[in-house]
Amino acid sequence: MTMNDFHALAKQVRNWGRWGSDDELGALNYITAQKVIQSAGLVRKGTVLPLGLDLSPTGPQGELLFRRNPTHVMTVDGGDVNAPADLWPGWSANGLAQELGAFMGKDILRFNDDMIIMHTQAATQWDALSHVYYDGQMYNGFGADTVTSQGAFRLGIEKADAKGITSRGVLLDVVRHRGDELAAAHGRTILPDELSAIAEAQGVEVGSGDIVLVHTGWAGRFRQTGDKSPAAGLDWRSAAWFHEREVAALAADNTGVEDVASDIPGNMLPMHLLCLRDMGMSFGELWDLTALAADCAADGVYEFQLVAPPLRIVGGVGSPLNPLAIK
Repeated sequence: MTMNDFHALAKQVRNWGRWGSDDELGALNYITAQKVIQSAGLVRKGTVLPLGLDLSPTGPQGELLFRRNPTHVMTVDGGDVNAPADLWPGWSANGLAQELGAFMGKDILRFNDDMIIMHTQAATQWDALSHVYYDGQMYNGFGADTVTSQGAFRLGIEKADAKGITSRGVLLDVVRHRGDELAAAHGRTILPDELSAIAEAQGVEVGSGDIVLVHTGWAGRFRQTGDKSPAAGLDWRSAAWFHEREVAALAADNTGVEDVASDIPGNMLPMHLLCLRDMGMSFGELWDLTALAADCAADGVYEFQLVAPPLRIVGGVGSPLNPLAIK
């Protein structure tokens, strides 16, 4: 394939101006109030399935220079209760340490406190529409220079949270459709025809405002074996499939939704560019769909209410989350 093929598909799926020149929600606009009501009607047995991976130093990140696993640090713990005034020596100059010590000395209260240092896309995440770009432009024509060291002034993840991201979710189970044991083997990309075949076999239709979850088995295999090698990913030409169905957002349980090996020289992640930059359709990565896939296979129901709001990280180009599928 060539860059000409890529640009032809980009022109076909581009949603710039569809919801106005100032729009920063993109395909989330497909989620209407009626769609949220429909999703609530899919809750029939009261099963809540969390889809988030652990935020842990032993998480899915490798040794990438730009993204590591989270670091969890205790700032106050049980070993500090006998010397609260000495926790932060720098406080002594303005008397805060003495004030804290005096308070703790009179009261039965002791406490623990902590903090986490992490990349916003270290584990289960949403990509904001400001995450990727090419030719100096992001979704809807906003300039790449609107993202500075202070954050994304356009298309930040907090803009997506204004929509709430609650809709009808649909699982497409590639692992079971192919008959693989743990994960869909890498080397065979997930093409549009296969997505249609999976939906038909499951007896489910994908429509406007839906959020599609693609089960490749990567996260389940990682949690079971620690294996971080690639699993199957979506072919970039499947962008047209999601565009035709007016899908609101797309998430998968692998590291990047699409196949890690691009067949377009000079274009490392073509589907990222087509979906986030041209379509305005957000990606969710590293979702743990293992329990959800098992539940759907058991009851034959592959639709559910999905509740997946990001954190309100002002200017963030991504956000961690723990999405919930409710059946």
